[in-house]
Amino acid sequence: MSDDINAYDASQIQVLEGWQAVRKRPGMFVGSIGERGLRQMVFEVADRAVGEVLAGRATRVDVTLTPDGGVRVGDDGPGVPIEETADSGPGLEDLLTRMQSGARAGDRHTVPLGLCGMGPFVVNALSSRLTAEVRREGVRWVQEYGRGVAIAPLTEQGPATGSGTTITFWPDSEIFGEAEFSFTELAHRFRELAFLNRDLEVTLTDQRRSSRPRSDRFRSTGGARDFVAFLDCQATASDEPDLIHVEQEDPRMAGTLEVALRWHDSGEERVHGFANSRPTAGGTHEQGFRDGLAAAVSTYARKRRLLTGADPDLDPERMGAGITAVVSVKLDDPEFQGPTREMLGGRFVRSCVDQAVREHLGRWLEEHPERAATIIGRVVRAAHRT
Repeated sequence: MSDDINAYDASQIQVLEGWQAVRKRPGMFVGSIGERGLRQMVFEVADRAVGEVLAGRATRVDVTLTPDGGVRVGDDGPGVPIEETADSGPGLEDLLTRMQSGARAGDRHTVPLGLCGMGPFVVNALSSRLTAEVRREGVRWVQEYGRGVAIAPLTEQGPATGSGTTITFWPDSEIFGEAEFSFTELAHRFRELAFLNRDLEVTLTDQRRSSRPRSDRFRSTGGARDFVAFLDCQATASDEPDLIHVEQEDPRMAGTLEVALRWHDSGEERVHGFANSRPTAGGTHEQGFRDGLAAAVSTYARKRRLLTGADPDLDPERMGAGITAVVSVKLDDPEFQGPTREMLGGRFVRSCVDQAVREHLGRWLEEHPERAATIIGRVVRAAHRT
């Protein structure tokens, strides 16, 4: 093999920066160049708008799939600052053209939707066209972009009606091909967010097919209680005495926890965990839920002599059959296991959730003896069969 073939020096290193890097490896920033990636682009733009609502600066987020293949995301907040300031953060052009500082887990008051924490910058780079409109302090500002580059400077377009920010983008077909946005998948995530954050209101409208327009509004006053009712295909949880709910703050884990659960007649398990409104595939909050569930049921079963002294306590990992539950924690400093942030860690989370579920469920069982006898009897019989 010749020296020329083996030669490798700095001249052979290709450095890509900014929008060029995003367009070269789009999957690294939005997950894929298919429907999943398109969906993530919506979330990258909606991230900031959702944050405005939860901070009390806006009342709602409106997401529209337009007839020409674009997506419009708007809010009625104060509007993105035109220029960067120390108090308000990056200005509009910086937000759309500057690579930000990477993923953020967020504290209990934020809902990070972005995959890499880069927001509209990534969307701008992967769109054939993007229009940003800001209504701020009585003035309407507009700027157009093409594949991450400003086509024209930010210009004043007269007086504004109301305030807010609207970003409309058209994904680049050179990257995403014939892939289309899934209304169902977008609705699924925005619905989750509304259940988990009572102050949030999101509307999702599909205008792509004039013969089948569709619009859904997502807002919940019942939180995790309504979430469980929805999972059980019921409209509301307000009059459901069998639905068990606990919500409290625990300084030991520097955050809040909310758990809602209900037993149903089928043997199916539906346990959904969330950490700072992000879906999880397990972790300390879900382990704590199962620990508390098993402890409360075992204690009650022994008291009612459904378990004998010779019987072991019920296995926390076998307690999920026939139950629907939502386990949500919101932490100031969440500790995730691994870069995908699908597994929650945290030294105190497990014991905090365990204690809350154990105490609250224990009281509920004592206060509802007839229903408790039916539920616990079924659980114990199932445990004896395994």
